[in-house]
Amino acid sequence: MQPGQVLARGVCRLLSSLDFASVEEFVPARGLRMDVFALGPKGELWIVECKSSRADFNSDQKWQGYLEWGDRFFWAVDEDFPTDLLPEGCGLIIADAYGGEVIRMGPEAKLAPARRKKMTLKFARDAARRLQGLRDPGVEASWGPQAQA
Repeated sequence: MQPGQVLARGVCRLLSSLDFASVEEFVPARGLRMDVFALGPKGELWIVECKSSRADFNSDQKWQGYLEWGDRFFWAVDEDFPTDLLPEGCGLIIADAYGGEVIRMGPEAKLAPARRKKMTLKFARDAARRLQGLRDPGVEASWGPQAQA
C-alpha cells in the first residue's frame, strides 16, 4: 500500500466511527479524483484529500476544484506532516493506518439541492458497482465510461 492509501484507510475508519460511508478514489467529474468522499447520516458530503508528504502536497494543483462537490473539505495527514503548509479555512484530520481524529472541522458550504442529489446518486451507484465488482469480477469490465462521468 502507498502512504496515501494508508492514510485513506485510517480516514475511512475514522469516518465510519462518525457514521459516514466512504468511497476512496471518487471521481466527481472528468479530470478530478478525490482521495475520500464520504456520505454522512444526514446526507452531508465530505471530501478528504490525503497528503503523505510535503512533495505530495506541493504537487497537488487540483484541490480547489473539489470544493464545489461537497459540503466540507478536509486535509488528512500523518502526525509528522508540517501542517503549517496547509491552507487555513480547511478541515484537518490527523490519521494513520488504523484511524484518525478530526483536529479542525472544515467550514460548511452546503451544496445546492440539484448538486447534492447528483452527488448522492453518483456515490450510491459507484459504491454499488464496486461492491458488485468484488462479488463478480467479470462485471468490472462493463463499468465503462459511465463510471468516470
